[in-house]
Amino acid sequence: MLLLGVSGSLRRGSHNRKLLDAAAACLPSSVTLRVFDGLAEIPPYIEDESAPSAVQRMRAALADADGLLFATPEYNGSVPGQLKNALDWASRPFPDNALRGRPTAVVGASTGLFGAVWAQAELRKVLHTAGADVLDDELPIGMADSAFTADGSLADPDHAAALARVVNRLLQRAGSPAGAVS
Repeated sequence: MLLLGVSGSLRRGSHNRKLLDAAAACLPSSVTLRVFDGLAEIPPYIEDESAPSAVQRMRAALADADGLLFATPEYNGSVPGQLKNALDWASRPFPDNALRGRPTAVVGASTGLFGAVWAQAELRKVLHTAGADVLDDELPIGMADSAFTADGSLADPDHAAALARVVNRLLQRAGSPAGAVS
């Protein structure tokens, strides 16, 4: 089984990329989490233009995955612009797009206290509108500068357990009988 991880952050050392790496550590050996690394290459969405190669690569990566895991920071109380732009491309053609019916979970980390809860809610709304099968779960990781250990795992055992639960629910929704490792 293949999960596709998408970090909404383009920053080197991104806390949300670390969150995806921590999620990968929760997976059984029969499941792979591949992180999409082409977000920065996606041009602005222009409805009059056909999809450039970077968008085609993203759409193919989404379509090849059995499930999607988005990790988003929060910029000005919402989803980062580049991530929203990529989802605008991914949502076309509607309704037969690469997100349609795809089991999807959203988590988030931020350096503030609230762990990107607004961005997670906005992202779930965008994904649902595009046709993804979005889990209601959220995982806010606040104070992300100190949320990870040197080996990249979550420092708080409650956060680690919550991440494992989200990943397990995503695997179940995607049809995996194995479930996640806690």
